[in-house]
Amino acid sequence: MVLLQVAGAVAGLAPLLAVVELGRALLSPGPVDPDHVWTVVILGAAGLFVRLVLTAASSGLGHYLDGRVQLSLRRELARGLGRAPIGWLSRRRSGELAKVVGEDVSAVHPFIAHAPGELASAFVVPLVSLVYLLTVDWRLTLITLLPVVLAIAHVPLLMTPARMREQQDFDAAMGRLASSVVEFVQGISVVKAFGGAGRAHRTFLTAADDFVDIFTRWVRGVSAVAAGMQLALSPPFVLLVVLVGGTVRITSGGMAPADLLPFLLLGLGLTAPVAALGHGFDDMQAAGRAVGRIREVLEVDALPEPARPATPRDNRVELRGVRFGYDDGPEVLRGIDLVLEPDTVTALVGPSGSGKSTLAQLLPRFFDPVDGSVCLGGVDLRDIDSRELYRRVSFVLQDVRLLRASVADNIALAVPRVDPDHVTRAARLAHIHDRILELPRGYETVIGEEVRLSGGEAQRIGIARALAADTPVLVLDEATAFADPPTDRAVRQTLAMLRGRTVLVIAHRLETIADADTVVMIEDGTVVERGRPTDLLARDGKFAAFWRAQQAAVADAGEIRRGAPEGDLSR
Repeated sequence: MVLLQVAGAVAGLAPLLAVVELGRALLSPGPVDPDHVWTVVILGAAGLFVRLVLTAASSGLGHYLDGRVQLSLRRELARGLGRAPIGWLSRRRSGELAKVVGEDVSAVHPFIAHAPGELASAFVVPLVSLVYLLTVDWRLTLITLLPVVLAIAHVPLLMTPARMREQQDFDAAMGRLASSVVEFVQGISVVKAFGGAGRAHRTFLTAADDFVDIFTRWVRGVSAVAAGMQLALSPPFVLLVVLVGGTVRITSGGMAPADLLPFLLLGLGLTAPVAALGHGFDDMQAAGRAVGRIREVLEVDALPEPARPATPRDNRVELRGVRFGYDDGPEVLRGIDLVLEPDTVTALVGPSGSGKSTLAQLLPRFFDPVDGSVCLGGVDLRDIDSRELYRRVSFVLQDVRLLRASVADNIALAVPRVDPDHVTRAARLAHIHDRILELPRGYETVIGEEVRLSGGEAQRIGIARALAADTPVLVLDEATAFADPPTDRAVRQTLAMLRGRTVLVIAHRLETIADADTVVMIEDGTVVERGRPTDLLARDGKFAAFWRAQQAAVADAGEIRRGAPEGDLSR
């Protein structure tokens, strides 16, 4: 690509040199040689044609290579995100990752498709022109280079630490703005329904104002330098320098008037390298920063796989002295000791922020504990092959993610070659079968294109997915939070009938707590009480206080519903 571009650019000098030669031939004393004139014209036209062919070939090859590189990067990112720990993914904003896969990969386009060939020709062509002009008049050549020297003197001013910090701040503000846009659009229906548009707009406007402030500061810092470079490289200024220098040389008898012509035509090209660097500087910097962010995602370490995988003896889950904190933040779990026996349902309860969800996410190995161990069947999860682990542990989170695929494919996600009857059975157990039959094409209906499911329906699809996987260990994080009471009761009865499983439930509803074999009360990252629900109530400790608070909240909600006049939602 570079060779084609360079050859085409050099061939492009032929028309300019032809004009120079024509000027000399026409301005020279004596008769004009027609054969010589036509030879010069033909050579100039041929050079122009060669330039068009070669540069078009170079551009086509550059864009082909760019497409290959972008495809490769996106495939690598897909593989990298597929290997990344689920816990790492869950703590990243969707807008942030979308920017890496979309905008950042696209940002390498100028650097691959344009910069190599254009920069190479921008240096080679002026170099050839410079050699030619030196043979004509070396003194005027040095004068013609003065604008280039002035422009280069401005370059270090763009590379100061302050300018680089401003550029980094600009990128960070751009990322925050992109994330706030994605989050605002995704949540607009909820925001409008509950009258929170003002608060949501403020979040977006804050990010936008922050971006404007940083962008304005960055522009103010580089505008004077950029203006100075543009002035030095502008054609009027270059021509002015050449004309003044040429006039001095001609009037002093140092050169013939016809020799000024090549400087007027080729002198402008001597500024091309600095102009190309100036115009491509932002693109190259943007590409470099984009590749850095892509590299950060690709360098995320997958959870290590064991060299000698072990097989669990049974489905007993045991947490031994588990301590965990996110990155360098404070500990969320502090010394958790807990046993989940097979064929039992264990309910985790506690105030918000106590560490319930974090503890539940350790079972499917979203994260590894900082200290202690999580064991399945007497084997540390870190010693179990990930494929074996996910054949034994499935999970349903409160925020169920469904693919843009058929309902059947969403249910059979963990077992893609499963029998259709197995999918139907899982849907029946999750009490979503009848609703699926009402869809336009039943189980073949594509979610997100032909239908949009409610939160409760999506959760039941998630439960059906977990039941289709038929794993002996099941983790439910408020898996029926969006379901109506009859559906919630039916799903809980289904789970109760599936004997032999080890079930961990994060629960807030009283019915779920009452149905559990064991209740574990967590506060501030530690287990404060555990036991059967009736025993804990009799003990009249923290769980009993939690239970009474829940009952009071339910009673208050019932009073509000009974007392509100028809059509009055203000209460």
